[in-house]
This record gives sequence, C-alpha cells and structure tokens, in this order.
Amino acid sequence: MKDNPIWLPSAERIQQARITQFRQHIEQQQQCSLPDYSALYQWSIKHLSEFWQSIAEFCQVKFHHPPQQTLTNGPSMQEAKWFQGATLNYAEHLLNRRDNHPAIISYDETRRRQQLSYAELFKQVTAVSYQLKAMGLSKGDRVAGMLPNCPETIIAMLATTSLGAIWSSCSPDFGSHGVVDRFGQIEPKVFIACSGYYYNGKVIDCRSKLKEIQQQLPSVKHQVIVQFVEQRLDVSEFTNYRDWSEFLQAPPDSYQLSFEPCAFDDPLFIMYSSGTTGKPKCIIHGIGGTLLQHFKEHQLHTDLTDQDVLFYFTTCGWMMWNWLVTGLASGATLVLYDGSPFHPKPTLLWDIAEKEHISVFGTSAKYIAALEKAEVKPAHSHQLPALKAILSTGSPLSHESFDYVYRDIKQDVCLSSISGGTDIISCFALGNPTLPVYRGQLQCRGLGMAVEFYNEAGQIIIAEKGEMVCTKPFPSMPIGFWQDPDGSKYHNAYFSKFPGIWCHGDYGELTEQDGVVIHGRADAVLNPGGVRIGTAEIYRQVEQVPEVFESIAVGQQWQDDVRVVLFVKLKPGVHLTEQLITTIKKTIREHTTPRHVPAKVLEVADIPRTISGKIVELAVRKVIHNETVDNTDALANPEALEYFRDRKELLED
Repeated sequence: MKDNPIWLPSAERIQQARITQFRQHIEQQQQCSLPDYSALYQWSIKHLSEFWQSIAEFCQVKFHHPPQQTLTNGPSMQEAKWFQGATLNYAEHLLNRRDNHPAIISYDETRRRQQLSYAELFKQVTAVSYQLKAMGLSKGDRVAGMLPNCPETIIAMLATTSLGAIWSSCSPDFGSHGVVDRFGQIEPKVFIACSGYYYNGKVIDCRSKLKEIQQQLPSVKHQVIVQFVEQRLDVSEFTNYRDWSEFLQAPPDSYQLSFEPCAFDDPLFIMYSSGTTGKPKCIIHGIGGTLLQHFKEHQLHTDLTDQDVLFYFTTCGWMMWNWLVTGLASGATLVLYDGSPFHPKPTLLWDIAEKEHISVFGTSAKYIAALEKAEVKPAHSHQLPALKAILSTGSPLSHESFDYVYRDIKQDVCLSSISGGTDIISCFALGNPTLPVYRGQLQCRGLGMAVEFYNEAGQIIIAEKGEMVCTKPFPSMPIGFWQDPDGSKYHNAYFSKFPGIWCHGDYGELTEQDGVVIHGRADAVLNPGGVRIGTAEIYRQVEQVPEVFESIAVGQQWQDDVRVVLFVKLKPGVHLTEQLITTIKKTIREHTTPRHVPAKVLEVADIPRTISGKIVELAVRKVIHNETVDNTDALANPEALEYFRDRKELLED
C-alpha cells in the first residue's frame, strides 16, 4: 500500500470546512486543545455524551422538549439510552427551509426533469399529510411504499413522519414475494405503490404484481397508486384505491401542517436485511439517532451546506436513499435519478452532474468500476467545477478505481469511500474534507464511533486484518427488530460474537494512516489452509484483467479443507481459455499471495446480486454445496444461481 496520499485538501478548504469550525467550537466550549482530526476523534469517543450533545447544538436540532440526559448507560451496550425526555420530529427538520430555493430536482429515463422548491415541497407535504390524517393514520402506524426514486416518494415519507407514523419502502423491482416478505411482517395500514416505471429503455408494468401483493397484505386499509409512465396504465380493475393526484389537492384553508412531537427513540424507518439467508430482518431505526448521525455525516464528514447540490445513485430499497433524503435538513438541493445509469449512454449521470452543478456525487464501487471498463472519461468530456466530493459505497472501492477517479473524472476532488450499512443507517468509516486520500483507504473512522478491529481472540489489532467492531454505544443503533419482543434476534445479530461489543460483520483493518480498508464481508471470508482471505483482495486483481467483466469467489469444501473457486463473467464475445485462466491466476499470484490463487476458475453467464447491487457469495456457496437458498426473492437476478448448479468441474481435482 502506498504511503503517499493521492489527494490533499488545500489550506483554504481545510480552513472553511464545517468540521474545522466544529473542532474550533469544541475547543472553545470545552477549553481544550484539539490540533487535528485525530485529536477530535479521540475526544469524541472518550466524551460520548458531550460530543453528541455538541452535535445537536452545532447542527441546530429542534427539540420540542429538551433532553433530561444525553446518554444513560445500561447494563450493556445494547441497553444504552440517548436523549431521554427529549421530543422532536424528523419531518420538521427536513422542511425547516421554506423559500424558493430548489429542494428536489429529479430525472427518469425519459429525460423528464422535475423541480420542486422548498416552498412547493412544504405545500405538497401538507396536502398529503391531510389525506393520510383523514384516513386515520396516527403515531406508530406504518406506511409502506413500493416506489421509484422520485419526489413523490419523499413527499409521502415526509407526510407520514410529520404525523409520527413509520415509513418503510422498497424499490418496485422487488418481486411480489420479496415485497410481502418485508411489508407482511410490519402490517402497514397504508400502501403506496406505482403502476409501472422505466428501466433500461422499457416500461416495467407492475399491475399484476400489485394484485398479488394486495391479496397478501390484509392489514392494508388504504392503497394509493402513483402513475409514473407517460402513457398512464389502466388500473380500473383495482378496487379500494386512491390515485396519487387526489392526494395533491389543496386541503381546507383551516388545515395547517403540524409536526407530532415524538420521543428521541420513537420509530422512524423500518429497514430490511438483504434476506438472502431467510426472511429479511425488520430493523427499526429511531428518529433522533437517524437525524443526529446524518447531520454529523452530511455537515462534518461531507461538508454539506445549504448551497450544495447532493446526488446519490440509489433506489428506495437501499439505506443510501434515507441518507440522501436527510440532506434536506441541511438545506441542500437533492438530485434524484431513477433508471439505469447507462441508458441510453454511459455518460448519463455525468450529463446531469454537469447540468445541475452537482457538488457531492454519490454512487457505488460497482458503478465506478463499470465506468472505467466503458472507458468513460468525464474529465475530458464534461465541465464539473462545482464537484467537490465523490462518495462510494456498497462494496470496497479498489485501489485502481481511486486512480481512475483522479485520472479520468477530476483531480481536485475528495474521493470518500464509505462503509456502514442498513443496520446503522449510517457509516462507521467515511470521508473527511480536511484529510488526505490514500489509495484503497476510507479516510477515517466516524466521529463518535468507537471503531476497532478485533482478531479471533477479541484483541485490538492495527495494520492486521480482523473483524470490524464498535466498542461503545452510538445513537443510530437500531432501537430493535420488529416482532422481537425480548430482543434476542437483535442481540444475536450484533452482540453474540464478542459479548457486549457490536460486531458489524465486515472484515478489514485499521491502517497506519488511521484510515480503514474493508476486505469484504466476514461471513464471505475465504479460509484455505486456515488462512483468512477477504474476497475484495481477489476481486481487485481480477478487475485488472481486461477480458473479465466481473467475478465472484467462494470457498468450496474439498478434501477436509477449503479451496478457492473463482467464477468469472466475461466481456461479450470473450470465452474462457486456458491462456486466460493462466493470466487470471498469474495476476492474482503476483499481486497477492499463492494462497489467494483460486484452485478453479470457471465461466458463468451472470453473477447473482441483491436488489441493491451487492454480489451474494453466501448464496453461491450454498448452491455449489447443494444446499437450499432460502429466499431468492431478495435477489435482483435469481435465475443467475442456475449457472452454478451441477457444475461437474467442481468435482474435479
């Protein structure tokens, strides 16, 4: 790993950054010296209560009733309580700005552009909240949305949460079983869904799927259908539904949007685990913890201001949608895109970035790798003067992708690979506009997040690979799982491996520069000959082979040991030859170790992914061992699993 940074912030940028202002604020308030980020970070985890109280003050959290105490420690980390006695409302913070500044700009594949000002957004949320209230929706009720990434989804969420009700969403590309597996557990009172949407140049008709879902969600008292496609689809066969356009009708003059006071840890969102090993876990996130974490990550770690334009390529089934939307609380303009990022051309998102002056561009590592494979070079084709940060998550960003960004997208930009997850609706490690960027590294651990890496014995290690853990409580820990009254599922998910310590399930290391490298999911770690190998270490090398489009590596039980099997999806027109296998193995051996070299390299037509785009090593490992994959509806392309079944090559030496 190179010790020299690939990017350094200017002195002016450091001086003007919100995180610098916050550090100076803490120095003055606490009468202490915090000369750099490392000192600020150590202070934040040593003084958790003071730190999170300072975040609430600095980011101007509006409490209806102030907290009696910031942090109340319980018998274990799981029982910690935050801001007890405080009341607040999430939607109120996102609707705090009410002028004509753009709040949301959205695009779909038809290139249709919509824009809503903060004033218009407030007006539409008011109208929808009136309709929901008239339906009898109240605090604690659930509203489920199966919707594209569009303004209507945000409006529905804000109207729901303004009333103290709970929002839960998934993208419309989920199969009917996947939707029911999620929403069926939480029993929503209102279901808001689209009749169809655009993807890859086609209209995807959702009507038959909606009928199946409707029959299997008996708790739903009211269904609302939103029409997105230009040629409205006929929904006359549906009964007991309302059209979204009715929801936007002006309410009576006497109706004023009010914000239900809620406790800090009242439920806000219900998120879902991927569900590739069984029914998805329903993860409940609280109002205050979500808001505080997002404020911290937006304003301090991303340097987001009310003049910024924030974009994240996401769907409503991924936690990055929730993260993106909270950007309204900082007064920023959100840019939404729904559809394929490569239709009709691979420069599509950069065309939007140029036109809308996007300053923070968020995406996935897979997208960045695909851009490079497609030889897209925005630095040579687009004007991006406003762009100050690029964020990447979903999977580890390879060293070579760092090089690509600075070579072919923009030289003066803070490239922040970030890592956290649905479990915490935020990040453990992420970016910092005042720190250097090193190839392959996440810049820093998040403020207030006591992140360490443990070996198997539960000992802290540095510059060695281990399990990512968090040793102290933080506000965005889930407040629980749905239908888990004794908390046992919650405890087993995070606290069973190292008692009393949050174990996140990522495999990585803390570097000498105090950055973080993620090597993959701990449950996908390969273990040939007892040596633990992160799958990302292999993928990084395979991606450098021009003929390979993408790959997936799993461990196969073989002769009382585990051997590494690599499956590759090749570029169109390319076939796997002995020469190409030799090239792949040589590339891996030369840049890693002999242990990393797969025993088998096999070709497949496709690689299975979750709806949010993550490859699923566990499902493939089950298939090649003739085990049952419990929930294929969690996959975007479950048919891809068939390419791994009954492979005779897996029985050969």
